[in-house]
Amino acid sequence: MGDTYELELTPVRLRGPVPFVGRAAQLSRLHRLLAEPPCLVVLQGEAGIGKSRLVRQLLGELPGPVLFGEYDDVAQPARLGPVLNALSCETDHESRTREKLFADLAARLADLAPVTLVLEDLHWADTDSADFLAYLAAHPVDGVGVLITTRDPRAGARAPIHEALARTPSGALARIGLPPLDDAAVRELTGLTLRLPDPPAQLVATLRERTAGIPFVLEEVLRALSERGGDPLGDITVPYLLRDVVLYRMRALGATAGEVLGAAAVAGNEPRAGLLGQLLGLDEETVTAALAEAARAGLLHDGGDGAFAAGLVFRHDLARQAVYDLVPAPTRQSLHRRIARVLETSVPRPVAVLAQHYRLAGDNPAFVRNAGAAADLATARGDDATAARFLLQTMDVAELPRPTRVRLAAKLARSAIDGLSQVSAVPVLERLLADPHLPPGARGDLGLELGRMLRQQGEELRGYTEIERAVPYLRAPARRARALAVLAAPDTVPGRHADDHRERLAQAQDAAARCTDAGAALAVRIARVSLLIELGDPDAWPEADDLRGSPLLTARPREHARACLNWAHGALHTGDSQRAAVLAAEGRTLVGKTGYERLLPLGELTDLAVLRVTGRLRGVRERLAALRRECWRFPMLGLQVDLELALLQAVTDPAGARAGLLAVAEGARRVGAVLPGIRAHSGLGRVLLRDDPGAAAQHARQALELVRGKGIRSWGGEAALVLAEVRDAVDE
Repeated sequence: MGDTYELELTPVRLRGPVPFVGRAAQLSRLHRLLAEPPCLVVLQGEAGIGKSRLVRQLLGELPGPVLFGEYDDVAQPARLGPVLNALSCETDHESRTREKLFADLAARLADLAPVTLVLEDLHWADTDSADFLAYLAAHPVDGVGVLITTRDPRAGARAPIHEALARTPSGALARIGLPPLDDAAVRELTGLTLRLPDPPAQLVATLRERTAGIPFVLEEVLRALSERGGDPLGDITVPYLLRDVVLYRMRALGATAGEVLGAAAVAGNEPRAGLLGQLLGLDEETVTAALAEAARAGLLHDGGDGAFAAGLVFRHDLARQAVYDLVPAPTRQSLHRRIARVLETSVPRPVAVLAQHYRLAGDNPAFVRNAGAAADLATARGDDATAARFLLQTMDVAELPRPTRVRLAAKLARSAIDGLSQVSAVPVLERLLADPHLPPGARGDLGLELGRMLRQQGEELRGYTEIERAVPYLRAPARRARALAVLAAPDTVPGRHADDHRERLAQAQDAAARCTDAGAALAVRIARVSLLIELGDPDAWPEADDLRGSPLLTARPREHARACLNWAHGALHTGDSQRAAVLAAEGRTLVGKTGYERLLPLGELTDLAVLRVTGRLRGVRERLAALRRECWRFPMLGLQVDLELALLQAVTDPAGARAGLLAVAEGARRVGAVLPGIRAHSGLGRVLLRDDPGAAAQHARQALELVRGKGIRSWGGEAALVLAEVRDAVDE
């Protein structure tokens, strides 16, 4: 520890909070930002860094009304819960589209303005809450300041809020980071807490080193120093320091208070005095007295939100975790089980909380039952991301019976719509499909879902291959028809000629003829038209027009929109930009009516592709860049957006477009996406034509080789033109 120091402290019981130091600049900036709404401010830092303390200090100084909401680590199967609670809104919002819901919430804020909306711990927030914050950033509400707190994103574990903020233009929000306290702040806090006018430099240095400058840990250690004197530091790290502090304070508690405090730590988000009394067989008066005793020992404080009797809460989740860790493991498990049994009588049953307690109690059957129920509830409320998180947890139960695992995995596949969930769900399905004892029906269903998921992740060849493997095991004609309709699409993978796609289409039509599912029949008809368009068949557009006017399609606006957008791309591929523009406009109108968010980026991409091809380039680059930021949620579009950006750049900066086109060509080769590869090589041939005719010809030949492999001549038009121009140049 270097030079030693001698310090004689007189133990003093601290009253009230530890002095607020080291955050004057951040507090001042918060005041300035929130004084000039509209604004969205992100207060970010690691656990224990002082975000909540800074917010409390700020709220005590803000002059106007404040709305407050807080998230926690139990994934509740309810969209936007803390936001709705903060705005005192009704919760029956499942029938509204996300855009309509977000607009309604923004209107509610406008009615309440001037106001400050504070939302804490957004790293626990659901996808809808995160996207609503991104919506507010893009659509600021006059007179409304928004302040959110969140932990720093961890590598490989970015929460929905971090993804939402990452795609938000930097000018739409203000970020305030909270670093660890510096030497000056540690010195000031040490002096004020220990009542030392000049704290020894070595003590300050040791405190900062051992607590990493994390305010909460530093405050707790200083409290312990002030109360018992001496040097509690030694060669110990932050978790042990905090544990040492908690142990010291718990020594002052009687047996009942210690038992109640431990039960409160286990109860987590439900530490009501009544609940604790039921768990421990104590009356509420005894529990309230025990909590007050824990507060006098410095283990709880008045949070002012009623989470405990008299508003007593743990000073920080790190402190709650420290107490939790001190409860013997068997006692913890027993408490979790008892808590769950008490909560079972609640109406409605809090299935998300029950799942968490049963999991920690080691009661896997009850955990799986409640996690499945929570997932079903989340799905019913439109929160697929939360449903997927619950279902992923069930996959970790080793003794889960195979039929149950397969059933839940099928639900997981349907829930894992967003990119983050798919990344975790794909290996689960792959492991199940590797089981040689998997029933044939399950092999077909899970293989189809895995293939679809891989294609949504942009892995064209892997996804296509999985669906091919699944088809022989699909028993239901409707499922078989839908799978074969996917395989009939020509613009996907290498090694599958147009004749193979025709054969798949014939098989799909046969399967559709053997079922009564109108949706499956429609999927096959859409696939047929798509294939005929790409092949240049004269029957394609009359069939497309007939289907567009058919009640079979018009009664299903999502399928109608998807068909129009896919056919618009087909028209672009075959050089019919006028028809593409009509279909793109129709598709985007339908997307706007349905509010189906997964079609929104496809509609935007289609519109931008039409604008580029027709030469209406104003604002296209900016819109493509914004769409590219969305591709973390829709990976299948990433390659196509990159291609559009590169082709757009080729119009004004051919040399600069080379790198982008090469990257697309390589990406298309890696994932097995033929058409982007053809278009990238054709584009490279065009931009290299003047400076390097030999390289231009080479890329054009690569494109035409891919065209021959697919047997779709219309895709090779640009490459053929490049080769012709190279020959003309040589002849001259």
